[in-house]
Formats: sequence, C-alpha cells, structure tokens
Amino acid sequence: MKLAIRYFTKSKKGNTEKIAKFVSEKLSLPALDVTNPLEEEVDSLLLINAMYAADVDKAIKEFLVANKAKIKCLININSSCSGASTLKAVKKVCDKENIPVSDKEFHTAASWLFINKGRPNEEDFKRLEEFLKTIEK
Repeated sequence: MKLAIRYFTKSKKGNTEKIAKFVSEKLSLPALDVTNPLEEEVDSLLLINAMYAADVDKAIKEFLVANKAKIKCLININSSCSGASTLKAVKKVCDKENIPVSDKEFHTAASWLFINKGRPNEEDFKRLEEFLKTIEK
C-alpha cells in the first residue's frame, strides 16, 4: 500500500509540525508540507492539519484540488485549540473534488496562548501511535 504524508501549519507553536514529525517517524515516511505536490498516486494520503478560524487553511484546499487525481483515499489527522475537528471542512473539499475520505480520523487538542497548555501531550501521542497501527501499510 502506497502512503504519503502532507501537512500544513502556520502556527509558531508548531503543534501540527510536531504531529507530522511523529507520524513520519512512526511510519518511516517523509512528512512534507502541502507545497510539495504528490509525485505519484497514493492509496492513502495522511493529511495533517489544524483548525484556523473555524476552517482549514486555503493552502490545504488548493493542495487537494491540485492533487485530487493522485489520492485514492484521505485520512484526516488534526488538532485544534477549540476542540473542533477539521474533518467536516476537509470532507467538504474532498466531496466536491471526488476524493474519498476514510472514516478513520485522529483529532487532538492543541495549545494556543493559555488554552490547552502543553497539548498535544504524551498521552495524545500515545493515542496517535495506536491510531497509526490501524492504518494499512
């Protein structure tokens, strides 16, 4: 099974990038930001992202549109300080572009200013590691 990892962050805290590096290490695959297009078709794209102003960033939407023909299935991995998942926003774009989205999703809290201080934490990364075991390689 061909997997790829892409992520997007604009946060100075780097929560999304920390998650992407963790996933990369556990799956022994490079985690590239969304400015790197997919070079070939993938069975599953692990899209690591965060909530910004109740939506996903425009860069994620543009990446999905530009790479739609190479994505057989998207798996959403995300964080937010509000507690809201990005799945609905990602799925909206994917539905429009006919990109199948997995029912599997990982979501965790993220710190921002004084909210959710220390998140994602060790327990969050343990849960993420367990989630990654459910993904076929």
